[in-house]
Amino acid sequence: MTKSSTAVEIRKFPIKLSTTDKIMILGSCFAKEMGSRMSAAGFKLLTNPFGTLYNPISIANSIARMDHCVRFRPEECVEMGAGAGKICSWWHHTSFARVDAEDFLSNANRALEEASAFWKESNKVIITLGTAMVWKLVSNGEVVSNCLKRPAREFSHEMLSVDQVSAVLRRIVDSHPEKEFIFTISPIRHMGEGAHLNTLSKATLHLGLPSAMNSAYFPAYEIMLDELRDYRWFAADLVHPSEEAADLIWERFRLATEE
Repeated sequence: MTKSSTAVEIRKFPIKLSTTDKIMILGSCFAKEMGSRMSAAGFKLLTNPFGTLYNPISIANSIARMDHCVRFRPEECVEMGAGAGKICSWWHHTSFARVDAEDFLSNANRALEEASAFWKESNKVIITLGTAMVWKLVSNGEVVSNCLKRPAREFSHEMLSVDQVSAVLRRIVDSHPEKEFIFTISPIRHMGEGAHLNTLSKATLHLGLPSAMNSAYFPAYEIMLDELRDYRWFAADLVHPSEEAADLIWERFRLATEE
C-alpha cells in the first residue's frame, strides 16, 4: 500500500495527565489552541496569564515573576505605538492593553496574583516554544515579550544561541523539581523575515531542548510538518494549522498522555 505521509511515532510517553492535575500552559499561540481543547475536555488549567509568549527568555521571565508574585508598577507601563492610544507593558501581549495606566495595572496585577497562586499549586507544565528570535530594547538590552507596535529603532532583533536556549530551559526545569514539564515546539512558522531564518530558529529550539532534563517532548511540530505536510491542513494564511489539524494534534496528545 502506497504511503501518503510520514508517520510520526510517539513512543511510550513518560508523563501522564489527568483531570486531577493542575496544569499551567505557557507559550506561543499554539499553546492557546491546545489549552482550549484541554479545557473543553475537563482539565484544570491556566493558559498564558501574560498573553502569548514566543521565546524561551520571555517564558522564563514570566515564570520567575509568578514564583515571586512581583506586582507590576507604574514605571513598567508603556504607551503603545502606532496611535493605539493604550497602555501595556513589555511583559504582556497587547490583549492586556487598556486605555489608562491605572486600569492596566489593576487588571495586570489581578491576573498576576491569580496566576501566581495557580502556578505554585500546579504539578504539570506544558511549554510551547515558538521562536529562538528575541527583540531587545536598545536602551537597556532587556528582552521584551511584545514590541507593542513601538518604532523598530527602539529594538534590536537577534537569535538566541543553542547554549542560551539550553541554559534557560534547564534553569526552568531545575528550579521547579516539584513539577513535571512537557515541551513542544510550535508548528506555526514565523515567516516575517523569511523561511530560512524560521528554519534556523526552529532548529535552535530543537537543539536546545535536550538539556531540559526531567521533562518530556511532544512532537507537535513533526506531526504538522511530516504527517500533515499538505497545505489542506493549514489555515488560509498557509502558516497556522487549520482547526482540523489542531484537532488531530490534540487527539495525538490526548492519547499519548492519558492515564
